[in-house]
Amino acid sequence: MGLTKTEMFTEQQNQIALFAKVFGHPARVSILQHLFKINSCVCGDLVNEIGLAQPTISQHLKELKHLGLIKGNVEGTRVCYCIHNENWTAMKKVMSEFLNQDLIQKQDCC
Repeated sequence: MGLTKTEMFTEQQNQIALFAKVFGHPARVSILQHLFKINSCVCGDLVNEIGLAQPTISQHLKELKHLGLIKGNVEGTRVCYCIHNENWTAMKKVMSEFLNQDLIQKQDCC
């Protein structure tokens, strides 16, 4: 049996692609910006702030949580979301190394 498409690439390349995917939707960017602004909130607050339907917000939260950029704590019947600072810092390091490759390039090649 052959390799899956993601197995052809390094762990770092797959990780960068996942980070890029999560930033590829303006709703997720908006959610992250809102969480940074207010530190934590519940899904209903995001529905009111962003204006998308609750199931849509929940799906975007699931994507962000799956990647580890946010975390959720159960408070009664609600989940309170916030930025996962340790994982956010690790993501910034990976993305900075990738995006700053041009700074170590010695000369124009084309």
